[in-house]
Amino acid sequence: MRKIILQCSRLGLTLLLLPLLSCGQNRRGGEPDFVRQNFDKQEVYIPMRDGKRLYTVIYTPKDHSHSYPFLMERTPYSAGPYGDTLYKGSLGPNRTLMHEMYIFVYQDVRGRYMSEGQFQEMTPARKDPHNALPAAKHGKLKAPAPADQSTDESSDTWDTVDWLLKNVKNNNGRVGIWGISYPGFYASASLPDAHPAIKAVSPQAPVTDEFIGDDANHNGAFFLLDNFDFDNFFDVKRPVPVKDYGGNIFHVEYPDAYQFFLDLGPLKNSNKPEYFNNQGKIWNEYLAASTYDDYWQARNIRPHLTNIRPAVLVVGGWFDAEDMFGSLRTYEAIEQQSPHNDNHIVMGPWTHGGWAAGSWTKFGPLDFGQNVNDHYHEIETNFFDHYLKDSVMAALPEATVFQTGANQWKEYAAWPPAEAKPVKFFLRDKGGLAPQSPAAASGSPGNTSVSAGGGFDEYVSDPAHPVPYIDGIHASRDNQYIVTDQRFAAERPDVLVYETAPLTDSMTVTGRLKADIFLSSTGTDADLIVKLIDVLPGSEPGITAAVPAGYQRLVRAEVFRCKFRNSYERPEPLVPGQPAEVAFNMNEIAHTFKKGHRIMVQVQSSWFPLVDINPQTFVNIPTAGEADFQKATIRIYHDPAHPSGITLPVLN
Repeated sequence: MRKIILQCSRLGLTLLLLPLLSCGQNRRGGEPDFVRQNFDKQEVYIPMRDGKRLYTVIYTPKDHSHSYPFLMERTPYSAGPYGDTLYKGSLGPNRTLMHEMYIFVYQDVRGRYMSEGQFQEMTPARKDPHNALPAAKHGKLKAPAPADQSTDESSDTWDTVDWLLKNVKNNNGRVGIWGISYPGFYASASLPDAHPAIKAVSPQAPVTDEFIGDDANHNGAFFLLDNFDFDNFFDVKRPVPVKDYGGNIFHVEYPDAYQFFLDLGPLKNSNKPEYFNNQGKIWNEYLAASTYDDYWQARNIRPHLTNIRPAVLVVGGWFDAEDMFGSLRTYEAIEQQSPHNDNHIVMGPWTHGGWAAGSWTKFGPLDFGQNVNDHYHEIETNFFDHYLKDSVMAALPEATVFQTGANQWKEYAAWPPAEAKPVKFFLRDKGGLAPQSPAAASGSPGNTSVSAGGGFDEYVSDPAHPVPYIDGIHASRDNQYIVTDQRFAAERPDVLVYETAPLTDSMTVTGRLKADIFLSSTGTDADLIVKLIDVLPGSEPGITAAVPAGYQRLVRAEVFRCKFRNSYERPEPLVPGQPAEVAFNMNEIAHTFKKGHRIMVQVQSSWFPLVDINPQTFVNIPTAGEADFQKATIRIYHDPAHPSGITLPVLN
């Protein structure tokens, strides 16, 4: 989500919604005395080409004997603290960069906190070049025509950079930009038609495409729990610039999110007087845009990542529950559309923004055996120092990736690695999972929740009793769900389980997964959740606590709303009782399934309240009523005519 979730402690809702300003800086080790003693602080309004002014806080080194590059974050989460006597606890993306001295710049984006103008969710990028027009001679650039006053985040960044270069002393004429999550989007948005002084940009967990895979929806399925909480905080009206928004749209407390959202009922009930009451502008935009329409497409930054000039370092986490998609797909879009760009990616064993912490050695039951952030911070520091200060560094690998399971960093010349070979693991009778198609063999032993014979398994999906996304009772979303034991789900009658025999050799899977499932329903719509799981034979190194044999560690999971199986723009109902193929890409993994482990796939049709409940009837879900929610019998096929399975990119 467009918030930072770091494992500072057991996180309540309030902390979940704070930006990196609070939790991240404390984790990195705040040094307010260092900042105060070594930097002068200045707060200014920088004018944009349309006359609006953006509030900007500038920290300049007190040592004026050198010139320094700028390192800037543009944020919707407050550039504060505001006031001449109040300083940030630390500056920049990591402590080393702060000590090496840059001119650090923080800016409230248009329409947020102290900046003027109107805020737009994921400001749509203009399609035409509008920041600089090529001159006829010498390849020089000239400023935009005065009559062109239309803006987007690229133009606001351009105007900010141009002002900084002309008005801040002791700068060396170079600018770097970084940001995590929503600020990561603003980093990405600086890239199209970028100011020539921008030399290095690092979009980190950038919000990128909120219908296909980030934050708001995954493959058309609405992420209810996160957005209900986040928009209550973020969507508060701001008639005039403010230093503090003063609270949420409404007040609600619930110790058990599963029961609360079950009692809430249909999605339209979120606008009851005690909740959003139609006061959430972004919330209402989300509910009104229930297909991949112009609203979502305009907010997809990927098509605009063409002809990118600055060097790029994209950063993401394998356990990022919000914007893993954004990291992977931003890198991919630049590779495909700007093939000559100096583009790199780092993927580590982090939750959302975990790389900003000073230390990251464990997550949930996993022990990485090292502080993985030491290696990452060296990469990040070298990246900015090289492009902004001309420091010498070894060639940066195209991809630096942490391999889970084996707990080691790997470097690749391409991402995903070209040497990975796709191997499809087929769902089989009696709960088997094997790389042989149903026509090739009779299957391997295993268990399944329901075995119907005849080349399919089935279960009843009941909207009144959805499958929880995690075991136990939780209030705000527990981001450890992304690695936790899935035995609680495997025991349910509405979850199907398929697994291999114990592996005779370790298997490393690195690259993008693809689910290909044939299903039918007695209803006219359904959700399909596919989970890839590493089944452990028992305790072993890399696990922080003793785990019982058969511990089902989640490696990757994804949801797909089946009415979008042929088009995100034009949904189609399922035909009751008729098999339909639902094939979709999941996010990448880099994981070693060790010798003796089993590979498991679980299939289900609800993931609540992480994802809203599908009524299982072909309706507009944001306006659906109680009567639209119906039980449905779901069949998952695995016969020669319907070879359901999941394709794994295998390295060995």
